[in-house]
Amino acid sequence: MLFLLYINELPHSINKNNKFVLFADDTSLIISNPDPIKFRDDANKILQHIQEWFNENLISLNWEKTHFIHFTTKNNSFGNFDITYKDKKLTTADSIKFLGLTLDNSLSWKKHIVAIVHKLSAATFAMRVVQPFLSLDSLKLIDYSYFHSILTYGIIVWGNTRHSNVIFRIENKIVRTMVGIRNRDSCREYFKRLNILPLQYQYLLSLLLFVAENTDYFRLNSEIHGFNTKNKSNLHLPPSKLTVFQRGPYYSGIKAFNNLPTYV
Repeated sequence: MLFLLYINELPHSINKNNKFVLFADDTSLIISNPDPIKFRDDANKILQHIQEWFNENLISLNWEKTHFIHFTTKNNSFGNFDITYKDKKLTTADSIKFLGLTLDNSLSWKKHIVAIVHKLSAATFAMRVVQPFLSLDSLKLIDYSYFHSILTYGIIVWGNTRHSNVIFRIENKIVRTMVGIRNRDSCREYFKRLNILPLQYQYLLSLLLFVAENTDYFRLNSEIHGFNTKNKSNLHLPPSKLTVFQRGPYYSGIKAFNNLPTYV
């Protein structure tokens, strides 16, 4: 059970179990507690401590720009509750934009994908406008700097969802536009000729790079048990029945990495 609170300044650390995430002049406080009652009490108490810190440092909290979002699953929801301080009440948000990613309260990534569909469609239109006047090499540069940069941002968190199919269809459309073929023509071979990875392969590559570049976050099976099994050198896959966790980059990254050939 997670709770995300957005504030615009940084108070002193309140509890080691809670985390501050800083970026520019915005601050996000993440609160986690499996007990609904303690969860609600923690959120209200922490908001009180934040407001007291602001008062001591002659800082005013903008309540209109301060919101909270409650992350939960369909099978683990205990209804709405209020986060208040004196006569002030925080606004509840179903989704919020965080570092360019649109987070919704169920982490389905549907709203984020809807947001980038508009950006990718604009990139496809721009490609269609300039395609008659530029060489294929120049079009590839435009694709990489414009379309590809949008496509790959945060792909390890949303690329494994069922809503991502619409992004793959747009990617097919821009490849067809670049090479000048009809909408119903297969573009599989053109992905190879242009050295462009289809969405599913780009997601897999980004996921594997995430694991390879963050090995400190993972443990080997040999670190968990002392048995001499054939999978002792594999990354340890934690047990989980929660689909949203299994689709996430940590769990999916371990599964993909363990399936790599040994020589890789």
